[in-house]
Parts: sequence; structure tokens; C-alpha cells
Amino acid sequence: MLLRYFYDEKLAHASYLIGCQKTGEALVIDASRNIEQYVETAKKEGLQLTAAAETHIHADFVAGSREMADRFGAKMYVSDEGDENWKYQNLDSIDHQLLKDGDTFKIGNLTLEVMHTPGHTPESISFILTDNGGGADRPMGIFTGDFVFVGDVGRPDLLEKAAGYSGTAHEGAKQMFASIQRFKELPDYLQVWPAHGAGSACGKALGAVPSSTVGYEKMFNWAMEFDDEAAFVEALLDGQPEPPKYFAVMKHVNKVGPALLKDTQVPVKATDASALHDWLSQGMVIDTRPAAQFAEKHIAGTINIPFNQSFTNWAGWLVNYEAPLYLLVEDGQLPDVLTALRSIGIDRTAGYMSVQAAVEQSAAWEAYENVDPADIQDAVEKGDIAVLDVRSQTEWDAGHIPGAVHIMLGTLPGRLEEVPQDKPLLAQCGSGVRSAIAASILQANGFKNVKNLSGGFSRWKQDVPQLVK
Repeated sequence: MLLRYFYDEKLAHASYLIGCQKTGEALVIDASRNIEQYVETAKKEGLQLTAAAETHIHADFVAGSREMADRFGAKMYVSDEGDENWKYQNLDSIDHQLLKDGDTFKIGNLTLEVMHTPGHTPESISFILTDNGGGADRPMGIFTGDFVFVGDVGRPDLLEKAAGYSGTAHEGAKQMFASIQRFKELPDYLQVWPAHGAGSACGKALGAVPSSTVGYEKMFNWAMEFDDEAAFVEALLDGQPEPPKYFAVMKHVNKVGPALLKDTQVPVKATDASALHDWLSQGMVIDTRPAAQFAEKHIAGTINIPFNQSFTNWAGWLVNYEAPLYLLVEDGQLPDVLTALRSIGIDRTAGYMSVQAAVEQSAAWEAYENVDPADIQDAVEKGDIAVLDVRSQTEWDAGHIPGAVHIMLGTLPGRLEEVPQDKPLLAQCGSGVRSAIAASILQANGFKNVKNLSGGFSRWKQDVPQLVK
């Protein structure tokens, strides 16, 4: 048997390729849309991609199962649990098998048993793997999807907060409690292979270790400590972070089936900055440079989402899926940026240009200042500058600058009317990274006198502890 682990740091998403080397067949579990990584590994190992399985209808990335079905004729294995709202659609032209609790299917000499594990979503399933080809008559591990993570379990509130299904959070938490009781009955030696790691918004306290065991999670995962359902439900729902806005889009896309990559729009390259005027009137223009470079000089009207580990998350929050998107990118960066955008279904990238060329050619540029706490303290204290805090609700509740206006970054474009307009603005987050994005949004929407707090609230607490509420 062959087992390979793949991890997308921008999505904190793990996927797995398991292969039967005796028969040359391979299955990918919870494949991302970028299937080239699996194609390359399968080719190297002399395997054929014959199957793709999903643990549930994902909300945080576009699944690659249908891409594999189209290119390689891979058979799809997907859940048939949950009510009519949580059934996969448009599978008639695809070789597939619908799965329920207790079902089994084989990939060569490998057997996978289906375990219905609702809680994160009603249709969620896990796969228990046994390597019959190696002579084993007992399972070796379980692919848990978004059910059990290392140190955490899947959040049950996404359907209610992101997809608008009222009342499902409490019911999902109760289902999660029941699923955990079943998990506790599994052998301690079973390896646990989850679909996410630290940084994912599908839980609130995910560990950074890629795998675990059932026994270890039973001992140290906080969610396994509860014997009382009501207490567990309260603890699970408490403190869950805001789900990215794009999660609702992803649920729909993965349910009905995403567009195939061969059918996605190919962006047109521009070499003259005069195109920027039309781009800004037609859609959003994203400058992907590091925030420090953008702050020094950027084209008026553009928004800065640096191409780093957080790029995909903030693009999902801030990009309008229905409008054209244009990119200002570093030379050679476009393929990776497109892959990241397409991983969350942002397919309407209409044009791009070298950011260096654009900035050099354009006369319509602006800048914003990064300021230290000590340099701005007096203005904040006197009320001469308005403070905009773009952190999460949990961070805000733990402490903030008195008098600050709180608008979480992802919701800022839709709440600009709440931003003070009669004073200069100081954008602030935990470290200065998110507030740099906020500064670009504010400037792009006509706020002229904008500053960004260097080091964010962490440095503010250190340098100006007397001004913390």
C-alpha cells in the first residue's frame, strides 16, 4: 500500500492519495482542485487515478473529484447521508457510488468502510482503511475529513452562519457529540488523518501536527473530555471565529459541481497602464505585492491582498464572485496566484499586468503611512484621529483601544458607512497585517487620510498599556 499526504498551506487543507501497488489503482481523498500534484505522484509511483472520495460537501475549497472524473474517468465516492439539502447533484454523467453508514468499497486490495459522522455537516462521513493486500484483517487508520482534527473537532455552526440554515448550529453540535461517542469506541491504535490543520476556519483550535491516533485524541483532544451533551454543545459553539464569506459559495459550488478548469476564463495580459482605468470601473483590481511595498506607492483604487499564506482566505472574504477580477502581479507569479484563486472558485480573472510596470507607468498613485504607537498615541488620546479595529470579535472582546470602531476586516467593504469620515483614520489589527489590507480598502473607497498601526494591538498594549480597555 502507498499513502501520500498533500497540504495546501493557504487553505490549511490536507488531502491523501492511497494506492494499491499490486493492482496499480489509486484513490484521492478530499482532493483539491489542483489535481496536478496527484497526477505527478501517481505517475511517479506507477499508479492510475481510478477513484476520488469526499468526506463531505466542502465549504472552504473547490473539491477536485469531478476534475479527476473528467480527465481520468475516476469513480466518485460521495455521501448519501443527510436530508435532501445535503445531496450531491449533477452526477448522472459521472461514474459514482453514493455511500451510507456501514458501506464498504475497495481500491485494489484496500478496503474502505464508511462511518457516518455528522456534526460539522449532516452528510459528513469518515473512511476506515484496511490494507487487505498486506494481510491485515484489522483497520490501520481513519480519514476523518472535518470531523476530528488533531486537538479539535469540526465546527457545527458553518451552515447557519455562512449558508444561512437557521437553527442548524445547535443540532449540529448535538450530532457531533453523538459522533464523538462512536469515535471513542474505535481502537486506540487507529491513525487519524484529518482534512485540515492549524489555520483552518473549519475549527477553532486545530493543531499543527498532520496526523494523530484515536487513543491520543481520546486523551488530549478537548472535545473528548465531555460526558454531558449540554455542556459539550455549549463549549463547542462558544468562541467559534467568523466563517469566511465565501464558504456559502463553496457549499453551493461543491454541491452542484464546479466548472472544469479547462472551461475557466484565461486572463488577458495588459502592457499599458491605461487599461487600469477601465479595469477599475468594471471590477476589482488586486495588487499582490507585500504590504510595505504597497504602502510606499500604489495605484489609486487598487486593493492590496499580499500573495502570502493568508492570500486565499482574504480573497475569499473580499472578492466579488460575480464581477470581473484584475490582477497586478510580480513577474512569474501569475500561475500560482490563479491556482490559489481557483482553489476557492474565483474563476472570473479577466486580466493581469506586471505590477512593476503598472506602478511605473501610472500617474494616479497614492500611499499611506505606517505609524508606531508612540507617534500616534497623543492624537488617539485627544480624539484627533479615529481608530478602526478590524480584528475578530473574540480578539476585540479580549481587549481594545478605547473609542475604537470595530468592523472585522472581511465585512469592511459592506460596512463602509459605519467608518468615521470626519477625521483621519488609523487602521489597526493584531499585528498590522490585516489592517494594511483595510487601509487599501479604505483608500480605494475614497478615504484620503489613512494610516496603519505598525505592530497592531500587540505592540500598542506593550507601548501604551494605559490606553487599553
